[in-house]
Amino acid sequence: MFTVKELSKLAGVAPRTLHHYDAIGLLKPSRVGDNGYRYYGEESLLRLQQILFYRELDMPLEDIKKIVGRRDFDLLSALESHKDALKKRVERLNVLLSTVENTINHLKGKKMMSNKSLFEGFSEEQQEKYAEEAAQRWDAETVRASNKKWKSYPDAEKKKILAEGNALYSDLASAMSKGAASKDVQAIVARWQKHMQYFWSQNDEQLLGLTDLYNNDSRFKANYEMVHPGLAEFMREAVKVYVKNRKK
Repeated sequence: MFTVKELSKLAGVAPRTLHHYDAIGLLKPSRVGDNGYRYYGEESLLRLQQILFYRELDMPLEDIKKIVGRRDFDLLSALESHKDALKKRVERLNVLLSTVENTINHLKGKKMMSNKSLFEGFSEEQQEKYAEEAAQRWDAETVRASNKKWKSYPDAEKKKILAEGNALYSDLASAMSKGAASKDVQAIVARWQKHMQYFWSQNDEQLLGLTDLYNNDSRFKANYEMVHPGLAEFMREAVKVYVKNRKK
């Protein structure tokens, strides 16, 4: 049996997190001693492992509770599922790592990269996920509409849209030296705003919200920084100018 302190140290989870999991009924201790201490046995440890696996996959606690609390929950099947999901994540991270290394060498003049290779790792699935997460900042109906719109495109059209997006960010990176308010950069931002209509329609506030997301979410920012250092922040400044000009 492990106390909260011992389990916290073993699993790398803060004691307050274990107390919270207990409070919401997600992870109950195996028993509570007369002294009020919580004690966790092997079954609790395995359940905590499942919780942490699902958290690693960005699943909300409420959804995790529903899954692990089902009577037909199969631990072995869940582990196999985690294994497959983590393998896919490792494969994607390896591609992104390779892209980062190649981009560093490209910027140092050691290895030239094509525009296409700058975006290796930015898959259709990831692009769709990004559009969904951005839309989710406002309302669930927008998420559903965005998903429906994207899924309605034939494969050839999807490839065309993604290629167009890659070209946009490459062009924007190349034009950074001209300044966010320059005519050339503003023309690219206008192309970007039109391009985003493939996923969902945004008002000016949401356009600004998208660029905040690109900077405040580490996953988004890392992807933009791989294209060119400072691109995420430059894009935010450029879109601010674009929105301001549209209001005139």
